[in-house]
Amino acid sequence: MAKIAQKQVIVDEIKEKLSRAASVVVVDARGLTVEEDTKLRKTLREAGVDYKVYKNTMVTLAVKDTQFEGLAQYLEGPSAFAFSYGEATTAAGILNNAAKDLKELEFKAGVIEGVIYDAEGMKAVAGIPSRDVLLSKLLGSFKSPMSTFARVISQIAEKNAAAE
Repeated sequence: MAKIAQKQVIVDEIKEKLSRAASVVVVDARGLTVEEDTKLRKTLREAGVDYKVYKNTMVTLAVKDTQFEGLAQYLEGPSAFAFSYGEATTAAGILNNAAKDLKELEFKAGVIEGVIYDAEGMKAVAGIPSRDVLLSKLLGSFKSPMSTFARVISQIAEKNAAAE
């Protein structure tokens, strides 16, 4: 009975994280050195991402009847889970950048805002810039025509003032 209670605590912990998560990314981190793993965990933690290794059976029980239920089909072999609570693509972006240097780190799957992606889908999603970057690009594109318009109006006003 004690083992069941211990397992239930872990399942409840996962459920609590899932209830707050905007996204969950599943990776296979076999082959990473302790130093590489520690550096990766630090980077994720600083970005507000929870990163933890759980037994696949515990996660399978926790995702049942949730928007993350589709992850169960990808839970084979060692799995590490990254839970993003704010920006949905944060964990995917960090893991994708890390995977460029750490060849052993491989995407398995993920769920971002209720949509399930396989490994290739996660790589594509990870390449999407963050919301802040997209907003700054949008504002930059608005600024350029406005500043051009302002210069033209200013030159017209100067020309009219010089003519008077």
